[in-house]
Amino acid sequence: MRALLFALVLAMGGARAQPVVHIVVPFAAGGVQDIVARSFNAELGALLGRNVIVENRAGAGGTIGTDIVAKAKPDGYTLLVGSMGVAVNAVLYPKLPYDTLKDLAPITMLAEQPNIVVVHPSLPVKSIRELLALAKAQPGQITYGSGGVGSNSHFATVLFLMSAKIDLLHVPYKGTAPAMTDLLGGQVELMFDNLITAMAHVKSGKLRLLGVAGERRIGAFADVPAINEVLPGFRSETWMALVAPPGTPTAITDKLSAAVRRAVAEPDFRRLLSELQAEPVGNTPREMAEVIRQESKRWSRVIREARITIE
Repeated sequence: MRALLFALVLAMGGARAQPVVHIVVPFAAGGVQDIVARSFNAELGALLGRNVIVENRAGAGGTIGTDIVAKAKPDGYTLLVGSMGVAVNAVLYPKLPYDTLKDLAPITMLAEQPNIVVVHPSLPVKSIRELLALAKAQPGQITYGSGGVGSNSHFATVLFLMSAKIDLLHVPYKGTAPAMTDLLGGQVELMFDNLITAMAHVKSGKLRLLGVAGERRIGAFADVPAINEVLPGFRSETWMALVAPPGTPTAITDKLSAAVRRAVAEPDFRRLLSELQAEPVGNTPREMAEVIRQESKRWSRVIREARITIE
């Protein structure tokens, strides 16, 4: 982990000239991107002996925070911990002041983790098959929460509904944290989220884990099936990528990406990601750019077919 951070300092070329590094998280506090950024923030602050500020600039599916980075100086001092919005917001928001496919410089994918579907214990289902049966018997009556229209949790659920050919009632929130609060309180009955934010509630019995949205089961809950065991081909992950403002020199993004790849092999870095129930990735800027293009293509289809619109 420290190898990555040391390389970050070198890549930025003169950290002494500007003492504050801004890491923008375009989502509310408490989500996995926020947790990753603040873990990164603590290590970076200890290494530099100066302030490293994590800024939560939530809203509009991540576009507010992303716009800040898109307009920042390309000097390596303003970075974005981005996710799916980097790939889809240009399609979802027709009047964006930036184009994520052109106006952000990919550095690397830090990690990815499968989304999961959890329900409040009051919902009388204990498996994906039982959920599908109940939803077909009561179309539009089961409520699901999300972090808002266009959020990862919203898209994951929409893809699930399309794959299963069922209908649930959407209750959007301003972030996944308030949605999780209402799920715990029983105000909504179901939610797709990432495992790290829901795990403690699953273990305590406050929520019931029905399925994992990755390609396979996960070790932490090996008895919980992957959703694709019931709905073949279904897949929805949360990925965390580090991106920089447009015009950031290739030399900087390449050095940062190389440092991440080295750090992925270090036990401390892997331990951190393991605690977050995430898988390390560490690809090159060009590979990350291809991931963004492929994700944009994939989720654009969902946006069109589900007629998701944001004014």
